[in-house]
Amino acid sequence: MSNNGTDLTTGFISCIVAILLFGSNFVPLKKYETGDGMFLQWVLCAAVWLVALVVNLILHCPKFWPFAMVGGCIWATGNIAVVPIIKTIGLGLGILIWGSFNALTGWASSRFGWFGMDAEEVSKPLLNYVGAGLSVVRGCSLAVISGILYGSTFVPIIYIKDHSKRNDSIYVGASQNDLDYVFAHFSGIFLTSTVYFLAYCVAMKNSPKLYPKAVLPGFLSGVLWAIATCCWFIANHSLSPVVSFPIITAGPGFIAAMWGVFMFKEIQGRQNYLLMILAFCIILTGALCTAFSKI
Repeated sequence: MSNNGTDLTTGFISCIVAILLFGSNFVPLKKYETGDGMFLQWVLCAAVWLVALVVNLILHCPKFWPFAMVGGCIWATGNIAVVPIIKTIGLGLGILIWGSFNALTGWASSRFGWFGMDAEEVSKPLLNYVGAGLSVVRGCSLAVISGILYGSTFVPIIYIKDHSKRNDSIYVGASQNDLDYVFAHFSGIFLTSTVYFLAYCVAMKNSPKLYPKAVLPGFLSGVLWAIATCCWFIANHSLSPVVSFPIITAGPGFIAAMWGVFMFKEIQGRQNYLLMILAFCIILTGALCTAFSKI
């Protein structure tokens, strides 16, 4: 198999693993009281950072680029709204909505070269546009904002990689391997979540709402998310973000919806089932169009 074929296989397998884990990572928390989510998000981000530390050691500690932390800061800001979203509109619908806007923001910034990045080219542009469009048929307040923030999270890393090829850039010679930026990215997540949690403690006059029973489920959720994101980094490297974003951000919504149907009974009634099947068909069509635009 050619290197290109190997990259495609690695990329699509990484997408599948990421979709399954992103669609399931909040499941351990669903039945536990998490309150306003501020304590939970800190526990989750601590788990994320520990996974990053392991990955960093496995990669023999590649060069740390502080700018890559900015993406983690953006993600942690979007993550603050996750618990209220899940509690108000449900796991399935929440992930479908923020996933859609995540897909749109991440795809567009990479495809058109926003924020100083190089625009990505694909062999079949029309299929790529159709795939991205079909992956984004939904919308609603907090989930929309979270989706936009999540969609911007890889921008600093892509910016560093793009500018590493320019002799006049401070990032000249930076690694093209996305996994080399995991530690910096996740460090940004943990640092930002810690700042938010400390600010929350101050606002609560040193009486934060803590939920001990949510610690282990929250830690497991963070580990699942971190592994899924590492797979996303691999998919970005193998397929390019313009392809991986629409696929990975659209798929978890369906996985979460399945959890919502069979485990949590969030979706009931024949009409809702039919709508969910229609949504799945649209998501699958969008993912396939995006995938074939690369081949």
